[in-house]
Amino acid sequence: MTNTKTFNVGVLGATGMVGQRFLSLLDNHPWFRVTKLAASSKSAGRTYTEAVGQRWTMAAPIPERLASMTVADASDVATIAEGLDLVFCAVDMTKDETRALEDAYAKREVPLISNNSAHRPTPDVPMMVPEINSQHAELIHAQRRRLGTKRGFVAVKPNCSLQSYVPAIHPLMYLGPKRIAVATYQAISGAGKTFAMWPEMVDNVIPYIGDEERKSEQEPMKIWGRIEDGRIVNATEPSITAQCIRVPVTDGHMAAVFVSFDKKLEPAELIAKWREFSGRPQQLDLPSAPKPFLTYFDENDRPQTRLDRDNGNGMGVTIGRLRGDSPNDYRFICLSHNTVRGAAGGAILTAELLVADGYI
Repeated sequence: MTNTKTFNVGVLGATGMVGQRFLSLLDNHPWFRVTKLAASSKSAGRTYTEAVGQRWTMAAPIPERLASMTVADASDVATIAEGLDLVFCAVDMTKDETRALEDAYAKREVPLISNNSAHRPTPDVPMMVPEINSQHAELIHAQRRRLGTKRGFVAVKPNCSLQSYVPAIHPLMYLGPKRIAVATYQAISGAGKTFAMWPEMVDNVIPYIGDEERKSEQEPMKIWGRIEDGRIVNATEPSITAQCIRVPVTDGHMAAVFVSFDKKLEPAELIAKWREFSGRPQQLDLPSAPKPFLTYFDENDRPQTRLDRDNGNGMGVTIGRLRGDSPNDYRFICLSHNTVRGAAGGAILTAELLVADGYI
């Protein structure tokens, strides 16, 4: 898709790990130009370099254009909203505080794309994986009526834990998946940490991530839900059971998936469905859309976190080791980059899609 407009964007929570990823991905973006940075009151009034200090964790340095930009207080909605076309949100606040803040920006007529979980259960807030449920953007019309806005709205991306395996299941939904069991092996950046910040994770595995299993089991039901009367009615199948485990990896969430279907196909046919699948971002040739979206490896030892998490500039999902399974039908391995596809990159792709569809 060709777009000739440059959109002025803000990033809330710009000093955190996901905020840093936003800034790295938005640097030199062909459509979006960061014009405002915001964080907590502790960072307000300082340059971005001063506010981040030694906490910058990206491989590339702080974008030069942003290094001396003054950080604002994210709660100063009126000032920050002025002159913005959209805002990305990655604040570290309670859910109630986050929900109120995001609504405040929407009511100031600024479209907001959130990495936070506060609005994921809200029935008229689209929670999107752009290749899977782009049609849920229609909810924005109902949300605007509720908020009394013309331009403003909130859209969210789902939890990072499910963005490896849900994209792999989606092209197979016509086979009637009934039961999914998944174990996710999640990188420490999902907790906003590095090994220097979290030495307890070195040579360690922690079999618990707070609230992650509930999100992994319930959020796909909204993604696969249907729109009725301006709100999402969650899907009731497949049933999903999840275990979420923190592992000593910097970036990349891996999933071991076990699934049962109503209808069976030969493994080669499933692999073909994965390899041929594309969504509207690929069809529209959006700037952040990976091509292909899904990659299947024939090698027995792939995908691997270090080798494959950056597939498609971190926006692709990789799959491997498809086999028959008993008592289930199939088992396979998936991998996605948790702070790119699973966080900032997924939000940016959502914004690109909403621009293409005229919502921004």
